[in-house]
Amino acid sequence: MKLTYVSTYPPRECGLATFNKSLINAISVNLGENDPCRTCNVIAINEDSSDQYEYPEEVKFVVRQQHHEDYREAADFINVSDTDACILQHEFGIFGGDSGLYVLSFINQMEKPLVSILHTVLEKPSQQQKIIIQNIAKRSDKIVVMGKIAINFLTKIYNVPIEKISYIEHGAPDLEAPQVNPVKDNPLFKGRKILLTFGLISRNKGLETVVRALPEIVAQHPDVLYVILGTTHPGILKNSGEEYREHLIEIAEQLNVQNNLAFIKRFVPEEELINYLAAADIYITPYLNEAQITSGTLSYAVGAGAAVVSTPYWHAKELLTSERGRLFNFKDENGLASIVNELLESPEKLQAIKDNAYEYGIKLRWPAIGRNYLRLIKKVVENPDMSERIFRQLIDSEIMPEFSLDYAKLLTDRTGIVQHAKFGIPNWKEGYCVDDNARALVMAIMASELGYKDADMLMPTYMSFLHFMQNDAGNFRNFLSYDGKYLDKTGSEDAFGRAVWSLGYLIKNAPNNAYSKFGEELFHKAVPHFATLEYLRGISNTIIGITWYLKAYPSDNSMHQLLNSMTAKLTAAYRTSEGENWQWFENYLTYDNAILPLALLHSAEITGDKKVSEIAFSSIDFLEQLTVTERYWNPVGNDGWYFRDGKMPLHDQQAIETMGMVLMYAQAYKITRDPKYLKKVFSIYLWFLGENSLCVPLYDSETKGCSDGLQVTGINHNQGAESTLAYLISHLTVLETFKTNLNFVHNPPVLENALLK
Repeated sequence: MKLTYVSTYPPRECGLATFNKSLINAISVNLGENDPCRTCNVIAINEDSSDQYEYPEEVKFVVRQQHHEDYREAADFINVSDTDACILQHEFGIFGGDSGLYVLSFINQMEKPLVSILHTVLEKPSQQQKIIIQNIAKRSDKIVVMGKIAINFLTKIYNVPIEKISYIEHGAPDLEAPQVNPVKDNPLFKGRKILLTFGLISRNKGLETVVRALPEIVAQHPDVLYVILGTTHPGILKNSGEEYREHLIEIAEQLNVQNNLAFIKRFVPEEELINYLAAADIYITPYLNEAQITSGTLSYAVGAGAAVVSTPYWHAKELLTSERGRLFNFKDENGLASIVNELLESPEKLQAIKDNAYEYGIKLRWPAIGRNYLRLIKKVVENPDMSERIFRQLIDSEIMPEFSLDYAKLLTDRTGIVQHAKFGIPNWKEGYCVDDNARALVMAIMASELGYKDADMLMPTYMSFLHFMQNDAGNFRNFLSYDGKYLDKTGSEDAFGRAVWSLGYLIKNAPNNAYSKFGEELFHKAVPHFATLEYLRGISNTIIGITWYLKAYPSDNSMHQLLNSMTAKLTAAYRTSEGENWQWFENYLTYDNAILPLALLHSAEITGDKKVSEIAFSSIDFLEQLTVTERYWNPVGNDGWYFRDGKMPLHDQQAIETMGMVLMYAQAYKITRDPKYLKKVFSIYLWFLGENSLCVPLYDSETKGCSDGLQVTGINHNQGAESTLAYLISHLTVLETFKTNLNFVHNPPVLENALLK
């Protein structure tokens, strides 16, 4: 069996790297191989591009932490390798992106069976952290945790099925200290009672508690020496230097115990560490809070048969039961001093704790832990959970959230829907715009038609806003301040077109005659400006509005003429720009791209013009080739846009692009009845729910809003009107398409069988 391990790796000085190396050796030995190169490949995670390590030959690929493309390349490497399964070590700090979300791109592109080992499971995760763990669990065939409390967290907080979780304790070195221990012969240790802490040094370790306990301990045992073995955490060293170590020295000097404190600034290998643990009288882990699911240093100490005194963090409370150690309260130097003095004065009690720890520690040694992992991995390889693979053949109807207008209502006041938000809180400073209120009107009408009656109360607000923003000449201003002041004289052609679209949609689909007549008045007032439009997106939005109007008034010949002349502008742009490998309307793709072929599809539906239809589908195919991958929809990013013969920008992807694609495919299905477009309606919509390049949802199940974009390191957490309305319109389009064309009732939506048919 060949396995690929993804984690940090020695010579990088990191607890996760040490764990990974030990696990590889343990599994290799259980497979009957002493050479790990014969049983494994390693993908090593580097801190950044400047870190250069002399990795051993089993490291076949290096991922630079903040380089997103490296994660995809690593997945491709595994997919074409002879790997039977992948073993992923997860800790939030080692992967790139917001809260380490780049790991999702890796696991969702990687096709092999996956076992993920969670070194941290948070009781109170952020929304992003929760999403990451849920996605790792969904993609993994098995999840391994090293603390029993983590099982409770995963099932209750993250909704991970209990059958997917395995409990395997943290391993410890399979080593015995020599009878002649060289550490005890060290002049620093001779004639001293040793208190020991080892590992990477950082403030969250609470080492100052031990230093403050020293005066009371030294008063009874002047020969005590507290040894702190280890280097400062690399991230802290980079940002703050040795500030924390110097702080500990300063405390010791203030308390006059500087001669009872010693630092050994080294990251020692396991073979040497066992000597230090055997030489110590008491091992101390004084962490500052309980939120520690796993402590490798604690496991190593128990595995070595050390007498451990610890604060009651989660792992310590589990591991030090049955008299395998002693606990003291967080930041309680007096309680610590009392326990240490008691144990130093009673060699029998101290030895009993060591004996209990040693006896339990035998089953923590890596050969035994390796056997447990190997049994689990073999089950996964022999019976992979294919239903959880990202390359699913069926649509998962259960992942579609229940439709909610709660956040749209939050953004809407008596004036209209506000443009922007700070996170999920309306940002009234930015005021309102016609663009968003036009979209909001379309959304409210769609929701009302599908039976969401609370949308009826929103419609008049958005209609009134459009009326307020229309000039006497019939065009529209776009921006209005929160205190009701116009911020421009004439809005963009895009805003004009969106207003016309919403008015045409209102005329055709109004819930009552009064609303329809209202829409007609504003629509006809705007008509004189139709022929003067120059920009393609303004023209396209207006075309869509005209087609909706013509569905209500199909005999309006003057409007048919306007439709034909405006469609001709769009097709002429296409013919001017198209080339052998370029089937598009301009020499670049910028924003709201799908609106152009969508407008031609609407026009062709009314006119029946086959040439218009051919251009529409040709441009759709071209847009697909650029943006739709086998795994997800990858819209043109606003970070540079895509120019002819240029490079596709991946970052700053906007929700409006996804809405346009959903609407485009829904209209394509309406015209052709080709089932492939039906499936694409849903697959593009899934971009909002996490089927995207970062594998993170933009829809927020807590606020019912949508984040403002997909950026290089994660999502833009602000939830403005444009992105939220884009999500809501896309959601309603999915429901409307399946309900109308396949006679499905939404509550909840049942889509999977429809796609199978």
